[in-house]
Amino acid sequence: QVQLVESGGGVVHDGGSLRLSCGTSGFTMANYAIAWFRQAPGKEREGIACIGPNEANQGFLESVKGRFAISRDNAKATAYLQMNEVQPEDTAVYYCAADPRSIWWRPEGAPKEKDYAYWGQGTQVTVSS
Repeated sequence: QVQLVESGGGVVHDGGSLRLSCGTSGFTMANYAIAWFRQAPGKEREGIACIGPNEANQGFLESVKGRFAISRDNAKATAYLQMNEVQPEDTAVYYCAADPRSIWWRPEGAPKEKDYAYWGQGTQVTVSS
């Protein structure tokens, strides 16, 4: 049974940093792309970052480029989203998602919901100003 569990959310001050984790089980994470999405109150869910089986292949939403970093540790079956210089507009529920991909897969920009079959339940991130 495929499972993804996000952790690490909480309250962070404007300009601060936070690292989210996505623990996975029930599949071989090395063969999957992992993505992070977020949904702010009253807004649609948006893709913010993704990483392929080849960790050098990554894609980001323009508004988080240079502030957020995505990484993966296949041995620990865990992916991460490092959030730096957070802003109040980063307040949202953050979700990780997974979908099988070949080692040659390269993302084209930010991830899209329709491209990911497996999802976690989300973790709340609140940026206080």
